[in-house]
Amino acid sequence: DRLHELESSDVWMQDLLKKHAGAPKPNIDIQPDDTALFQYSGGTTGVPKGAVAMHRNVVANTLQIKLWMTGLEEGKEVVLMGIPLFHVYGMVAGMSFAMASGATMVMVPNARDLKDVLENISKHKATIFPGVPLLYNAINNHPDVKAGKYNLSSIKACISGSAALMRETKEEFERLTGGKVFEGFGMSEAPTAVTCNPLDGVNKTGSIGMPLPDVDMRLISLDDGETEVPFGEIGEIVVNGPQVMKGYHNMPTETANSLRTLSDGKTWLFTGDIARMDEDGYFYIVDRKKELIKPGGFQVWPREVEEAIMDNPKVLEVGVGGIPDPKSGETVKAWVVLKPGESMTEDELKEFCKERLAPYKVPRHVEFRGELPKTTVGKILRRELVRQHKEGGK
Repeated sequence: DRLHELESSDVWMQDLLKKHAGAPKPNIDIQPDDTALFQYSGGTTGVPKGAVAMHRNVVANTLQIKLWMTGLEEGKEVVLMGIPLFHVYGMVAGMSFAMASGATMVMVPNARDLKDVLENISKHKATIFPGVPLLYNAINNHPDVKAGKYNLSSIKACISGSAALMRETKEEFERLTGGKVFEGFGMSEAPTAVTCNPLDGVNKTGSIGMPLPDVDMRLISLDDGETEVPFGEIGEIVVNGPQVMKGYHNMPTETANSLRTLSDGKTWLFTGDIARMDEDGYFYIVDRKKELIKPGGFQVWPREVEEAIMDNPKVLEVGVGGIPDPKSGETVKAWVVLKPGESMTEDELKEFCKERLAPYKVPRHVEFRGELPKTTVGKILRRELVRQHKEGGK
């Protein structure tokens, strides 16, 4: 049913489609290396940068994702779009993948409206549900889901990206739906996916999986920026593949810093993400290179602290960052959102962390909040939390 009132600037998509249904096909010569889109990133890292994606980047990644999604029935799947189409994650892993697979697309205007999301999953029997950890976690904790009001059993596979997928979130969502959640890794500079856990292989909790077809991915030494590190050691993720961007729009210095030619003659995308690889070829994100916390000369990765805090059943969301400290130079702070109806003191959370973390990794400061700042695709903005702390805000 149509809404009774619309904003003056609103139009109905179906009206536009009807209006132009008889229009001739545009006479435009599009080449693979032509620019397809500018995806601006940097919401979690600072100044926005426009990643220039060519048509071949988008098409290649669409086909990579389709090849990876084994066991699905072409023309019969239903993809629920829980991520915005103005971001490459939603556009490629959602829309383009669905179109290439002949799948039905169910588009939800606002994924924060959980009632609408849940009703559409139940009504349209969605089978593929790409999303972000915060969305899956919110569904896990929705009272109507716990009460069994919605039938979510149609879900087969969920590709989770944009942020770290906590073990508890994955396991609870799989228990509630009977489907599987596969964590992957991607970025605006390689729109959109680079790795994913295999749908018909071992789905390792905590891992971002393996590189997609035609992707060469390595871990490079943090010391020299050139040498490949062995199994088990951490290094910066560098990527070479058909989906890697052309560069940043009008930012030659940033482009040169990110796209570098190594001694093998290949041009690699330096991602700024730190990871390790096990002997089976599965990768595990450690954290963002720029978000390393250094209290008194030690090294603390925010993700490790966040995962420890998320083990607490009272915690809904958490962000961890480094804040100035007069003694150690920098110290660990956690910003925590509790589940509805739960209560906890700062000391209680610190004691909980002491059982799971080395002393220098335990947050010295804890701030409880009603919500945390996030990007448009649901990634918690650690840098914004740190900025607010420095400015004395809450």
